[in-house]
Amino acid sequence: MGRHLPVLSAEVLDALAIREQGVYLDATFGRGGHSREILNRLGPSGRLFAMDRDPDAIAAARELENADPRFQVFYGPFSDIARFMGEAGVAGRIDGILFDLGVSSPQFDDPSRGFSFSHDGPLDMRMDNGAGTTAAEWLAHADEKEITSVLRRYGEEPRARRIAAAIAAYRASAELTRTGQLADIVCSVVSRRPGAHHPATRTFQALRIFINRELEELRDALAATLDLLNTGGRLVVISFHSLEDRIVKRFMRDHARPDPVYAGLPDMPPSARPSLALVAKPCKAQSAEIEANPRSRSAILRVAERL
Repeated sequence: MGRHLPVLSAEVLDALAIREQGVYLDATFGRGGHSREILNRLGPSGRLFAMDRDPDAIAAARELENADPRFQVFYGPFSDIARFMGEAGVAGRIDGILFDLGVSSPQFDDPSRGFSFSHDGPLDMRMDNGAGTTAAEWLAHADEKEITSVLRRYGEEPRARRIAAAIAAYRASAELTRTGQLADIVCSVVSRRPGAHHPATRTFQALRIFINRELEELRDALAATLDLLNTGGRLVVISFHSLEDRIVKRFMRDHARPDPVYAGLPDMPPSARPSLALVAKPCKAQSAEIEANPRSRSAILRVAERL
């Protein structure tokens, strides 16, 4: 199983502008690469909170929690970020919040999770594999139009209709329960071009995003950060595909501008003023990191500061 390398680690630490006695939140603990780096920068009275909805990630986080009194973890989706931080008593006092939106290497490399077309396993795809509907269960009942819509919306798949028709034809005579089956179905209607991504890449991405409500979760979590961050606190987000990066970019941009309703007026109420300031330009992994960790090649980091 692959070792998880935290993406853009040095850039994340710089973006968070960590203070030794500060309060921070890693909203996507994963396997704790970023959390451990943050803890290394904190002093004895600094605090780091973390959250994740993957039971395996929580198991790893519990070990760190038992070893370091400065660290506390919460189990659940990051749309619950406001509730968790309210329970911790730090709402409005957090100096930095990190979202690393990528699927961790252990998740991809574990066939039982069903995230990858490279390893045959159960067609699951749930971030929390103890709750909710699996990809196999949804595909067994969704009609062709629904499947087409999901592949187009969440995978930006130009051959969505052909893939959906092939899935419907396959399940008419056999159960679709394995990642290998789904990958073969896609490959049967989408040819693989030299140098291009695997034909099933967009299909697997689309189903994973849909099954886990990833974009809806992201919108809810970002909105909650405005009430959680301290003045001067940093919001740091690493995205890995255009759909989520578009949401992050628009959120930061829209909250870095005054309400257009009051544009040109001499008096602007506090609620209409910008709540964020954009910090630096978007950042991408350098060639050395991409060579060491190919999954970092699509990562893009954006930073905003609470006003």
